Amino acid sequence: MPNVTTTVQCDIRESFRVQQVSGMFDLPPAEACQETFCVDVPSSEEDWQIGAIVGPSGSGKSTIAKAAFGDAVCGYQEWPRDMAIVDGFGDRTIKQITQTLTAVGFASPPAWVKPHRVLSTGQQFRCDLARALLADMPLIVFDEFTSVVDRTVAKVGSAAVSRCIRSGRIQRRFVAVTCHYDVLDWLEPDWVVDMASGKLKRGRLRRPRIELELARCRPAAWRLFARHHYLSGSLSPFARCYLVTWRDEPVAFCATIHLYGFRGRRRITRIVTLPDYQGIGIGARVLEAVANHESADGQRVSITSSHPAIIGYCRKSPAWRAVQVSRAGNRKHYRKHNKLVRTSQGRAVVSFEFVTGV
Repeated sequence: MPNVTTTVQCDIRESFRVQQVSGMFDLPPAEACQETFCVDVPSSEEDWQIGAIVGPSGSGKSTIAKAAFGDAVCGYQEWPRDMAIVDGFGDRTIKQITQTLTAVGFASPPAWVKPHRVLSTGQQFRCDLARALLADMPLIVFDEFTSVVDRTVAKVGSAAVSRCIRSGRIQRRFVAVTCHYDVLDWLEPDWVVDMASGKLKRGRLRRPRIELELARCRPAAWRLFARHHYLSGSLSPFARCYLVTWRDEPVAFCATIHLYGFRGRRRITRIVTLPDYQGIGIGARVLEAVANHESADGQRVSITSSHPAIIGYCRKSPAWRAVQVSRAGNRKHYRKHNKLVRTSQGRAVVSFEFVTGV
């Protein structure tokens, strides 16, 4: 366990006002421009995945991070002004890009094709995280972590990063450098350096429980979620709708419809988690909860999707079994009631059936 000691200093230009301040507060200029920081930081040889350096502004977090980890330190980045997000990752494949964006909780294909500058602050934060995690480096140290986002996005985003690293989807070590103590339980670091006390604390923290409430709702609730769905077709007027809330705030929506031509069968036609809450498994939990509810009502439940996150989850879950994999023709939309409706045609899709009793 190395001890990191570093001194920072800067030149002070003498002026009458500088002399006045020095005299008022008995502050010799030579001491005012120099400060030394000294803390213990775990080495790269030790067994850990996630760390955190936390403390108030001006406590030396960034200074210690750079002294301990050097070129691994990164942060918020410049993006091409008018290029789509997916075009801002250099020579990475589209599969690597979309999987990493999904892993950090940015699973909204409609937003992937927009420029970085038009996204919300929370979405920009996740894009910066994804690009940092795709760098060819075994360790990523993210400075000013969650500094520019609201606290809900900060906590959920921290949990998403922790989840994707500990699951092995992103094989990197990660260190968050932040002034916000409220993200530590959500990030679940193996160690924390607190610059306020100068102490290193070991032992993985645990994320607070997320308790969701699922209830039937009116189709009007879809309006809040519609623009975040990767299809633009309108919600069927015959859909059975479910709203998911967390701390009385809407976070996800799911809807099922009768499977035409099959009695006692329904399929999930819409499932959306709002961007601020993506990346921590809410969608998967909602999918199973709705399927269980419909199954208890005597229905066989299925879902057909081309979204990589849904396909990936259903393939791994024992509660779902694949029943069909297909790529249809080139007809991607049609008109119904004088409205353009997108279909799954022209896209690779996988159909899954819910397995009851699992």
